[in-house]
Amino acid sequence: MGCRWRRPRKPAPLKYGPPHWDRIKGSVRGWPPTAPRQAMESGFDDLDYDYAASVAGRAVRSMAEQGIPPTPTNFAVWFHYFAGSHDDLRNAIDLLIDHNRPFDARTNQDLFETYVAPRAGAVASETSDRLHALMGAAKEFLATAMADNRYQMQAISEVADRGRAGVDPKALVAQLMNELARAATRATRLEAGFAEKTRELDVIRDSLSKSEERARTDTLTGLANRRALDEFLRKAQTTADWGEPLGVLMLDIDHFKTFNDNFGHGVGDQVLRLMAKVLREKVREQDLSARYGGEELIAVLPDADLATCADIAERIRRAIAECTITRRSTGETLPNISVSIGVAQYRTGEAITDLIERCDRALYLAKGGGRNRVVTEVELDRATAAG
Repeated sequence: MGCRWRRPRKPAPLKYGPPHWDRIKGSVRGWPPTAPRQAMESGFDDLDYDYAASVAGRAVRSMAEQGIPPTPTNFAVWFHYFAGSHDDLRNAIDLLIDHNRPFDARTNQDLFETYVAPRAGAVASETSDRLHALMGAAKEFLATAMADNRYQMQAISEVADRGRAGVDPKALVAQLMNELARAATRATRLEAGFAEKTRELDVIRDSLSKSEERARTDTLTGLANRRALDEFLRKAQTTADWGEPLGVLMLDIDHFKTFNDNFGHGVGDQVLRLMAKVLREKVREQDLSARYGGEELIAVLPDADLATCADIAERIRRAIAECTITRRSTGETLPNISVSIGVAQYRTGEAITDLIERCDRALYLAKGGGRNRVVTEVELDRATAAG
C-alpha cells in the first residue's frame, strides 16, 4: 500500500482565527472566519493581506508535514483547503487525512484537477460568450422577422386598397404573387439562420455535457472521481435513511508498491486501468465505481444488503485473480495481481465517513489476514470482540 504520512499536527490558533478549533481525526474544521469566507466568494484577489498570508502559511506547513512537494498546483489545493472556499475539496482532504491516505503525486494531481483546475471556469466563460453571441443573433432574427411581417402586412393592405379602387386584377395578382414570393424567400432565409443557430446550441450542449463528464471522471482509470463519489454517496444516503440498504466495498491492490518498483509506474497504471475495468463490469448498472485514491478503488451499491455486496466483491476478487497481465512493450507475462476487499453496510443515521472508515478497517483486516480475500464488517466485529 506504500508509506502512510503522519497527520498534520494541530496548529496554534492564529490571531485571525476562531476562538476554538474542532478537530476531528487530524482535520481542521470551522476555518476560516465568516468575514474572509464572504470575501472569498467574490474571488481571492480581494483578500486582506494578513489573512491571505496566514492561510498561505498554514497551507505550506501542512504540505511540509504531509511530504507534499510545494508546487504551484499543490499549493493551490491546500490554499483553497485552508481558505475554506470549496466544501467538496475540504471533505475530500478530510477523508484522506482521517484514513491516513498518502498524498502521493497521483492523489495530489487528482485533487487539483477535480476541485481546483480552472478548466471548468474556462469552459463556462467560453460557453457564456458563445451563448451571448447566439442570443444576440436570435434577437436580430426575431427583429428581422417582425419587421418583415409589418412590411408584408403593409404591402398586402396596399394591394387590397388598389383592388377596391378598380385596378386591373391581373396587375394585382402579379403584385400579390411577387409579395408572397418575397415573404417565402425571407422566411426560408430566417429558417436557415435559426437552424444554424440551433446546431450551434447543440454543439454547446454537447460541449457542456462532455465538460461535466470530464469534471466527474478520474483521468487514469475512467471511473468516477472523488467529486462524483461524494455526490453519489450524499444521494444514496438520503434514500438509505428511508430504510433502503446501502453497501460499500473498497478494494486495494496487494503489494502494489512492490509491483510498481519492479516494473515501473507505466505498467502500474496499466494494472490500475485493468482493475477499474473489472470493477466496472462486475458491479450492477445502478452502482457507482470510483477511484478512491492511489491504488484503492471503491464501489457504492444502493439497494444491496451486506450479503449481496459480499457476493459481488467475491466475484470481483476472483476475476482479478484470474487476469493475465502482459507488458505491452515486451510482451512479457507479469505476475498475477490480487486484491483485498473490505465490505460494509450503511447504518441508518450514521455519517458517511463512519461507513467508509468501517469499510476501510475491513479492508485492512483482509490485508492483515493474508490478502487476496474479502472481509465484511461482520468479521470485523468478531475480530474486535475477540480482542
